[in-house]
Amino acid sequence: MKGILKIYHPDETLKYNIRNTYCKAVYSNQQHFLEVEIITEDSLDHVDDDSLQYKFPQLSLEVFDFPIDSSEIEGKTIKISDSDEDNYTEVDLFDDDEAYIYDNELVFEKSEDGELQVIWKGIIDDFYTKSDSPIPFRLKCEFRQDDIEVDED
Repeated sequence: MKGILKIYHPDETLKYNIRNTYCKAVYSNQQHFLEVEIITEDSLDHVDDDSLQYKFPQLSLEVFDFPIDSSEIEGKTIKISDSDEDNYTEVDLFDDDEAYIYDNELVFEKSEDGELQVIWKGIIDDFYTKSDSPIPFRLKCEFRQDDIEVDED
């Protein structure tokens, strides 16, 4: 398992399994920038038919162009708060609805297997029921290299 995203909605805790992860510290114009992308899988095998999650089987969370001190992120806690001038995070719901994430805290550390992992906590707009109260989320995933098998004929 690469990881899990939990959104703590008042009606139910929504659980998304992670399909793809991407994390990189990019060096550009004498500055380091953090890029992170987490894409959930669209499998609904673990979801009840009447779940709020059923309407949103997949989503993506992203950090882009966030300035950091160095390329080394292991052992660091990074707090990201978007403003009207600077926007570093994005949520893609894979439909016409929109949501925003706030008060993001990303903790980078090594997992028990020695792989880089992130624990990402924040608050997300309630795109499920459209209430005015944002809801907390927590994501934990490893940035493990995928094994790509190439069949030779």
